[in-house]
Amino acid sequence: MKKENNIDVIGKRISTLKADGVSSFVIIPTDANWKLYMLFAWFFLWTVSGFVILANYFTLTNVNTKTAILVWLGFWAYFEFKIGKAFLFKKFGKEKIWIKSGKFNYWRDIAGRGKKLEFDIELIKDLQLVEKNKNDFFQFMNESFWVVGAESISFTYGAKTYRLGVQLNEDDARELLKQIKFAIKA
Repeated sequence: MKKENNIDVIGKRISTLKADGVSSFVIIPTDANWKLYMLFAWFFLWTVSGFVILANYFTLTNVNTKTAILVWLGFWAYFEFKIGKAFLFKKFGKEKIWIKSGKFNYWRDIAGRGKKLEFDIELIKDLQLVEKNKNDFFQFMNESFWVVGAESISFTYGAKTYRLGVQLNEDDARELLKQIKFAIKA
C-alpha cells in the first residue's frame, strides 16, 4: 500500500482517505485504457450494425425475414444496453464507499448519477470476500472487461445480500476488506 499525501493507495485502482471521523474509499473501474478503447470500438460498431439492419428492415417484403430481423434486433437492443452500460461505467464511473457516524454508505457513481445506499453498521452481517470458483464458466464470463459485475466483497443487510468492489483482484479486495472492517470498528 502506497501513500500519496493523505491518501493511501491500494493497488492501482483503490484510494482511501481517513480524515475528520470519515473513512472514504474510491474504486475506479479500470487502469487499462487500451481495453476501454477496444470496448468503445465494439460499442460503436455494434451500434452502427444495428442501425444498418434497422434501416434495411423497411426495405424487406418477406414476412419471415422481417420476423427474423425483429428477433435479431431484440437481441441487438439487449446487448446495446449492456455494452453501453459497461462502457459508461468503465469510462465515467467509480465506486464510492464512506463510513461515518455509524453509517456505511455505498454509491456506484456514473458521472454523478447512481443510487446511493446507506446502511446502519450495527445491522451489517457477514462482511466477507466473495468466493470465486475458477472452473465456473459464468463466473469467468462475469469477470470479463465488457461486463459490470464480479464484485469481490459481500455483506448481508436484513434479508438481502449486497456486493461491491467490481472486478478487483484478490489481493486488493482482501486489503480493502481489511480496511473497511477496521473503519467499521473504529
